[in-house]
Amino acid sequence: MSGGIVAPEPQFDALIHAPHRLRICAMLSQATGIEFGEIQERTGLSKSALSKHLGQLTDVGYLSEEPILRAGHSRLVLSLTQAGRQAYLAHKEALKLLLEDQDP
Repeated sequence: MSGGIVAPEPQFDALIHAPHRLRICAMLSQATGIEFGEIQERTGLSKSALSKHLGQLTDVGYLSEEPILRAGHSRLVLSLTQAGRQAYLAHKEALKLLLEDQDP
């Protein structure tokens, strides 16, 4: 078996399910890291609202934050942790099953 992410069992995650957090996790699942400002721009959230959502994901171990210096300015790069990536993928699978069950 490779060291990659194993397909998770479907598991609904109420923390991830909130629309803005779901969108943030979806963005981060497609990248190795995204700067705070880019996430803010793509979500349209205020700094304080985005910080709150990111804090909730960080508190449960789903996100990691890495400060970097770019062009003389401090930036914050966010990425999903392995636990966060697994939780997001499991939630995504649970949503797929839920939606498939509703189709006639």
